[in-house]
Amino acid sequence: MARRPQVPAKRKANPLHARGLAEVDWKDVQLLRTFVSDRGKIRARRVTGLTPQQQRQVAVAIRNAREMALLPYPSAARG
Repeated sequence: MARRPQVPAKRKANPLHARGLAEVDWKDVQLLRTFVSDRGKIRARRVTGLTPQQQRQVAVAIRNAREMALLPYPSAARG
């Protein structure tokens, strides 16, 4: 069986750089919703394309927004 040639993976576009943002504000719910799944979980860095520092900023902003009831907490899985 022949191996497929290795093609370097394309880097995911950084959504914060695309919007020209340096800081993440917990009041910007529309932006934060892009980093939260439909179940309310924070998306992984490999999915969002953020740097580690930005991912931490987003996580803290999401937690603050949840405390202020702007975003939902993760829904419990029923099964």
